[in-house]
Formats: sequence, structure tokens, C-alpha cells
Amino acid sequence: MRTALIVLAAAPFALAALPAQAQSDNGDLASAAIVRGDLGQAERQLTAELRSNPSAPELLLNLAAIYASTGRSADARILYRQVLSQKDVEMDVAANRVSMSHAIANQGLQRVNALQLTSR
Repeated sequence: MRTALIVLAAAPFALAALPAQAQSDNGDLASAAIVRGDLGQAERQLTAELRSNPSAPELLLNLAAIYASTGRSADARILYRQVLSQKDVEMDVAANRVSMSHAIANQGLQRVNALQLTSR
């Protein structure tokens, strides 16, 4: 099963965890909010969607990217590790690229760790 992804255009963590587009109204609203740069709204939508689908990697990766972009590295790490604890799934990435959920989560963890090291 593939999950569609979009590029996070407005946040510095665009490649940390290529934000995923959920397959629901809340997920679509979250994706639109991410593109607009409204990370607060996106976070609220993703949190709502996670209540009914708590293990969806696209939702977890989106929320982790938002956490990382807003300085909540510890929270981002938790979500990236949650994705890594699940089955590795193929995800469609913007521009006709495919990536695995574990690769995206690992890249996000590396970026969060690198940012934390540089801020010391």
C-alpha cells in the first residue's frame, strides 16, 4: 500500500519528514494548512485525525515534521520512532519519487539530532 506525500513548502524541515497527505478530510485540511505555512492549524487537524487512526505513518510523519519545525525535538523523536516501530511502508513522494516510511523517519531523526547538536 502506498501513501501519498506532499512537500512541506513553508517549513525548514521540508526534507526531514516529507509531510504526508492523509486520506481524509482532516488530513486534506492539514496538508493545505502546511502548504499555507499555518503549522498550528495543521497540528490541530493532524492531532484530530490521529485520534481515529493513531498508527497512520503519513499522519505521524507530518506531525513529527511540525514538531521539529517548531522546536519540539523530543516530541518529534517520539513520533519518528513510532513510525520505525511499525511495518515499513512505501510512500509516494512529490515529483514521482517513492520512499519508504522508515527512510523518511530515519532522515527526520538525523535532522532533529543534527539541529540539537548545533544548538548546543
